[in-house]
Amino acid sequence: MLPRLDSIRPARIKLGLTQKQLANMVDVSTSMINQIESGRTHPSYDTARKIFDSLATLEGTLSPNKAGDICSKEVIKLKPTNSLHDAIKLMRRRSISQIPIFNDKEPIGVVTEDGIVKHLEENEEHWKKIKLSEVMEVSPPIVDYKTPANALVPLIRFSKCILVSKNSKICGIITASDTLKMME
Repeated sequence: MLPRLDSIRPARIKLGLTQKQLANMVDVSTSMINQIESGRTHPSYDTARKIFDSLATLEGTLSPNKAGDICSKEVIKLKPTNSLHDAIKLMRRRSISQIPIFNDKEPIGVVTEDGIVKHLEENEEHWKKIKLSEVMEVSPPIVDYKTPANALVPLIRFSKCILVSKNSKICGIITASDTLKMME
């Protein structure tokens, strides 16, 4: 079953296509696309299928569909021996709200703005000397770079960030703001 014909125009516009470009992709006249979009004519099943297949193919090439497509390639990280003060300075300077903690190349935890605020409430004195190993939360989940992007939204709800791996090496990070970009 095909989508409704009145969905062609919004899909075409969303992809930034002109009627002429879509007509060329489907091998029909521009006038035919215009008439279909205005409801003045109904295409054959084959023509409608070609239109929807072309739109779907183009949408698939333009929109990110894998974790590796939407992740930030630069993973800002700290060590468990870094101080809480180091984390706060780095978060403010880079405008980020979480930092994974690595022991060499292995992720072992994450420090978040929420976690820092909670810790500061409990330990007002000597907070600059506190090591991240004392305040870090559990390590964020790690997904393969080929993981479908739509599988990431439920994960990000329960985790502050997601690490992305390729060939068993961390190659990126996904935050809530990255998943919002995907929704655009």
